[in-house]
Amino acid sequence: MTTEIQVQKAVKGDEDSFVNLIQSRKEKIYRIAFSYVKNKEDALDVVQEATYKAYISLDKLKQPEYFDTWLVKITINTAVNYIKSNKKYVFMENKEVRDSRHNKDEIVEMIDLNNALDDLEQKDKEIIILKSFEGFKLKEISEILGYPLNTVKTKFYRGLKKIKDNLEGGYNCEG
Repeated sequence: MTTEIQVQKAVKGDEDSFVNLIQSRKEKIYRIAFSYVKNKEDALDVVQEATYKAYISLDKLKQPEYFDTWLVKITINTAVNYIKSNKKYVFMENKEVRDSRHNKDEIVEMIDLNNALDDLEQKDKEIIILKSFEGFKLKEISEILGYPLNTVKTKFYRGLKKIKDNLEGGYNCEG
């Protein structure tokens, strides 16, 4: 069954179709949420809230073919609001780093990359995450975030340059 048919069924009240749509995208939603809140428990809270918001507003989705971009947008907005409402500092979980199968150099590189991402403006960071980690096309990102395509391109390449400059400059995770 195609996504569009599942979305149409879900809009008409078929809960199984909605559950199937979310189940097949749960890892992607979680990764996006985690990239914002940077810990497992908060990411799960964001996923739960985003799923609820998607469920109660599913009837507002006019074009089923945009379900994925619509769901990603809800997840991003929910994560940003979650951070604002909890006024939390976002830290990377130490437990996850310790449990990682990566060697020490890879862990340091991941921490440096996370720190470099955190130094970007929020909009630039969102674009980099969606393009580089989630595989969205720049045009899709433009639709998700509601920015003109040229703005997305500019912010993407500017963000990449800033990350590269930070990493080449020996970005230090200790501050």
